Amino acid sequence: MIGLVDCNSFYVSCERVFQPRLRGLPVGVMSNNDGCVIALSTELKALGVKMGTPAFELQHLVRRRQIHLLSSNYELYGDMSARVQEVLQEFSAGVEPYSIDEMFVRFDGFESAQLLEHARQLHHKVRQFTGIPVCVGVAPTRTLAKLANRAAKKIATYQGVCVLQPNSRETQVLLKKIELGDVWGVGRRLVERLAVMGIKSAWDLAQANPKEIRRRFSVTLERTALELRGVSCIEMNDFDEARQRIMTSRSFGKLTDDINEIREAIRQHGQRGAEKLRRQNGLAKAVLVFLKTNPFREDLQQYSPSLVLELPCPTADSREILHTAGQALKRIYRKGYLYQKGGVMLLDLIDADRQQLSLLDTPQTDAERQRSAKLMSVMDELNSRMGRGTIKLGTPSPGAAWHLRCANLTQRYSTRWDELPAARAL
Repeated sequence: MIGLVDCNSFYVSCERVFQPRLRGLPVGVMSNNDGCVIALSTELKALGVKMGTPAFELQHLVRRRQIHLLSSNYELYGDMSARVQEVLQEFSAGVEPYSIDEMFVRFDGFESAQLLEHARQLHHKVRQFTGIPVCVGVAPTRTLAKLANRAAKKIATYQGVCVLQPNSRETQVLLKKIELGDVWGVGRRLVERLAVMGIKSAWDLAQANPKEIRRRFSVTLERTALELRGVSCIEMNDFDEARQRIMTSRSFGKLTDDINEIREAIRQHGQRGAEKLRRQNGLAKAVLVFLKTNPFREDLQQYSPSLVLELPCPTADSREILHTAGQALKRIYRKGYLYQKGGVMLLDLIDADRQQLSLLDTPQTDAERQRSAKLMSVMDELNSRMGRGTIKLGTPSPGAAWHLRCANLTQRYSTRWDELPAARAL
């Protein structure tokens, strides 16, 4: 059996852990640059606010103090997610992260009669140790665990915990109630095509002939149909699986044509990408740099260039990556345009342990490679121990245009010494 633990309104819940005054109030968390609402509390949803609503459309409610909008505090959310995972690892046979707020949990070795009680304890322990409310769905397969989790969240009688036993009457009743569009991995176009065959519910798909589903659609949908029957055939990809390319980009806080500010942004993105590359023990062979103007500003000239430059040799050294990215920026930048976004992509990634060395390599070349790896390792260790940005290449200018707009950013309570919650005497 496998469970899916889903944190309820995760971003909002993280904020409420350290700001209890927000409990029971309509709260939303905005996207980068405070653009639109990307996380909503139940109370905010009840007011009719939808996911993706532009923040400026809600400012009249903010001014009247009817709702509360906060800037994204990803450092806090990432740390709270890690804390939830630590609790799950302590009380289960293994954890497979699916997203920042969802994790599959293995229940190998548990008797069926113990599962419900253990799932309830897990539900309680996460809330007790982290302050984050969760819902728990347990079933024989990951697809059914997703549906069990949905039932735990939507059906009040489950009280946040739903355990579906193989081929049980409860599982059949639930599958008949669930529409195809709510099944993990079944998109809108598939729903329309399956409806032509008379398949309209999760139960219908479970009863369909798997071979016919594979012939007319895909092996992926065949596996989904089998999973709905209780046959486990979908394995999670390794969470730490090496990526084939690494993109780091972000919209600027405001439009700019200042080459120095744009260079700082590219430098920050390049360093972040290099850190991710080293984390997966990889090397990059090439660097892509791009810039974009605002396509919705028809009154402004449009220009969205990009350029790929090959690195002298495969590397994860931030210095070499930033030097090449700087050369690319110099070649694509044109004055007179107001840029909205810039980014860096590391391409043609290879495993550092499988690097093919050149016949022209010398002992000096190998020594330089080892010194580079040692320097980057020290930088990463210091940044991991003391906080991101402790050691960096180049100091960003305060107030530069590329900095994000975060007018309503809360403190990073759990990761910054100078932002720890303070208790004040009455």
